[in-house]
Amino acid sequence: MREYATQMEAARKGIVTEELKKVAGKERMTTAELLPLVAEGKVVICANRKHTCIEPEGVGSMLRTKINVNLGVSRDCKDYEIEMRKVMEAVNLGAHAIMDLSSHGDTIPFRRKLTSECPAMIGTVPVYDSVIHYQRDLATLTARDFIDVVRLHAEDGVDFVTLHCG
Repeated sequence: MREYATQMEAARKGIVTEELKKVAGKERMTTAELLPLVAEGKVVICANRKHTCIEPEGVGSMLRTKINVNLGVSRDCKDYEIEMRKVMEAVNLGAHAIMDLSSHGDTIPFRRKLTSECPAMIGTVPVYDSVIHYQRDLATLTARDFIDVVRLHAEDGVDFVTLHCG
């Protein structure tokens, strides 16, 4: 059984994970150089263990700039296969992350397809999906509703989220 839940927790315990090794290699660093940056929170390795095909990347201090591409199903483009082709083309062109901005229909199958087929980091915007998931106006959603959607995204294998707070 794993002795840690997050890459930061592993780093703080001095555990060099496979993800950390891969990121160190990509960044032309030693694991000894990268480990304290992850432990201190200066570098984040976005790698949800439920994202089964991820090629982990590091984000943060002293690392290469990462390319994020915004995609997702919408009222105008409801075809998951077309959107997945766009996703994979973005990855083939060098994208390190895909931000799923899906804003229409049943978003769960597309999100799960992303985390089972796309090797890039996957991010989402849970507040968008909260409105879709509950099929209610944003003003009627509770904090619990929102937290439950964040949890659902994590359980689906999402690696990072954007939070809109106000």
